[in-house]
Amino acid sequence: MPTARPLPPGHSHSRWAVLVLAASLASLAGCDRSQGPDPTLVEYIDTLAAVDAHAHPMAWVAPGQPPDTDFDALPLSGIPGFQVPVGLRPDNPAYRIAQEALYHIDPTDTGSVYVEALDSARSATLKEKGTGFASWALDRAYIRYMLANRIAMGSGLPASRFGWIPFEDALMLPLDIRREAARTPDTQALYPLEAKLLARYLRDLGLTRIPSTLRGYERDVVAATLKKQKDAGAVGLKFEAAYLRSLDFEPADSGVAAAIYARYARGGVPTHQEYTTLENHLFRVIARDAGSLGLTIQIHVTEGFGSYYSERGSSPLLLESVFDDPSLRSTNFVITHGGWPRVRETLTLLNKPNVYTDISMMDLLAEPRMLVDALRLWLGEWPGKVLFGTDAFDGGAAQGWEQVAWVASRNARRALSVALDGMVDDGEITPARAREIARMVMRENALRAYHLSLP
Repeated sequence: MPTARPLPPGHSHSRWAVLVLAASLASLAGCDRSQGPDPTLVEYIDTLAAVDAHAHPMAWVAPGQPPDTDFDALPLSGIPGFQVPVGLRPDNPAYRIAQEALYHIDPTDTGSVYVEALDSARSATLKEKGTGFASWALDRAYIRYMLANRIAMGSGLPASRFGWIPFEDALMLPLDIRREAARTPDTQALYPLEAKLLARYLRDLGLTRIPSTLRGYERDVVAATLKKQKDAGAVGLKFEAAYLRSLDFEPADSGVAAAIYARYARGGVPTHQEYTTLENHLFRVIARDAGSLGLTIQIHVTEGFGSYYSERGSSPLLLESVFDDPSLRSTNFVITHGGWPRVRETLTLLNKPNVYTDISMMDLLAEPRMLVDALRLWLGEWPGKVLFGTDAFDGGAAQGWEQVAWVASRNARRALSVALDGMVDDGEITPARAREIARMVMRENALRAYHLSLP
């Protein structure tokens, strides 16, 4: 961590922010402000140097250069408009607290005065910090290391602070995707992005088209891409499949999958069932190769965004056949976003030896008491399986990724303080054990799940 000591998440320079945070703690505790969680535990958790297991930080872009477009394989800006939950809206008061803490924006400013002040302060900080901006943002949220879900890393995201998690859904889609894309207005915009990413992966391998056989594709494209990513610093892989299809990756006959691939490798459009069979097969091939390389797999599992996202298709329990596959037991899996709101389903899967979950996005979406309840549910049975994460994303100047990381970090630490304090009060754990579990959730579980070693 840097020698300069930033303010802990949740602290600010104004009495206004302090009062807001005190009220937040009281709400979490369900009682009078003076009866909130143990202040020493709160301070301890507030200042733990964390490992953020899931986020989308932005690369540094010099003035006049093209914008960063590698922050996500499936940016949702191209799909038809949809409603956004309250916790993710830029006018949520939590972001004003973050802006005061990060940029000293007067919380009483409104209208054009507020917009101009924020834009000026943020622009000045970006200019001053330059390629050090992202590391500065981590310091402000007490995040020691962030796992970056990105197509590729970029300037200002040093390996000492950021681990790379590339996207792999495109590797499941080697054939013509036109019929798959036509299923909904959302998928119509998303599938072409996967086709574009696969073309990029092929170019990176010096290939102009896919091999004629499935065995050749698995060897020369799938295995070669994963190896190339591992050599470039990847510490895990990410699937966003729930935006495209169900998470029901049932076992597929390899011979049938090979025949489907051979039938369409040089042209033609597979049926939906044929493509599903091939995807199911390739998902397990990718997962198996990932395990052999020591790469952990993140799977997007939560309520989704978009008017046609399949909530039923994103149930955590749909992944059980994958987690129970003996050939995949050497591969670690992380149910990202806790499977929210199906946290009890997630609980039933944490008994699998290679399955973990993180609270990324939950610490932005969930009502505070519900986040506390989910943490107590999981930590009461599987304290070694729960990871801190922010899912920090960039929503513009009024919701920059650094602000999202700050808010999620503050919310997560507050909820963890209340959950552990409640467990102490109920006689489930000792105060010493509460601190130990806090360290596990905020960093140690992630180090184990992703095979990481940090100073």
